[in-house]
Amino acid sequence: MSIIEEAVRKTAEQHHHRLGVAEPSVVRTRMRRVPTGPDVAGGRRFQPFGFDVDTLERNRVLPQITDDAALRAYKILRTRVLRRLDAHQWRSFAVTGVTAGEGKTLTAINLAMALAQDVNTSVFLVDLDLQRPRIAEYLGLNAANGNKGLSDYLLGDASFESITYTPMSMERLAVIPNFEAIAHSSELLGSSKMLDLMHTLEAEAPRRVLIMDMPPVLASDDVLAFAPQLDSALLVVGEGHTSRDALNRAKEVLAEMNLLGVVLNQSADRNESDYYSYKQPKK
Repeated sequence: MSIIEEAVRKTAEQHHHRLGVAEPSVVRTRMRRVPTGPDVAGGRRFQPFGFDVDTLERNRVLPQITDDAALRAYKILRTRVLRRLDAHQWRSFAVTGVTAGEGKTLTAINLAMALAQDVNTSVFLVDLDLQRPRIAEYLGLNAANGNKGLSDYLLGDASFESITYTPMSMERLAVIPNFEAIAHSSELLGSSKMLDLMHTLEAEAPRRVLIMDMPPVLASDDVLAFAPQLDSALLVVGEGHTSRDALNRAKEVLAEMNLLGVVLNQSADRNESDYYSYKQPKK
């Protein structure tokens, strides 16, 4: 059974559970401690900015989440992602969904935050959803203060240093936001400016994990066009939102990519294992 088919099965089980239908028992994955790798916490700092606590709380962004089940779930997701990245020596991955509304951007942000809270991990979070950029909005960053973003860089109006930000309260996290939607996004992802940006990011990669928030795979060809620049992809699936047919079509799109795992988001279960259920691909 493929990982995406397993996600379909899990979604069906959740649906039957809500209807009062008995579901088969679930075998829990035994967690092992992630080996501590070389020091990756020495990355340089960029433009400082302060989080707006009210904005983070309203958008359910770490560290302003007070739901204990969600906090535990993000830590479990962080550990499992680190374990798989370490096993394959991967440093970069896209966070994507199947269709809109599955929570892939919030998952990308909170996973980046959780990773940056680990003393041995530094992170780059890049908004590569060029048609519907949301990271700046979730974090309370805006262009009104003269801030520059990814679109400015790709259009030749900003340098790498001027579009990269480090939260004052989270020094191991660096963020490249995007403030404006860009047409012809897949063409820009293959442009020389984007290639230059990736070379710069890869120079940072020995010290940082690179997380790219990208559009849903069925919404555009951006993930497919950018796949050669990435080590892997993390797929976010919305319980009660993502159809079996859409999952099967997403499976075809992602067939040639390394799949880091599948996150079952928006789960009705409140225990620490299933609030965000992560499925690792079978070997």
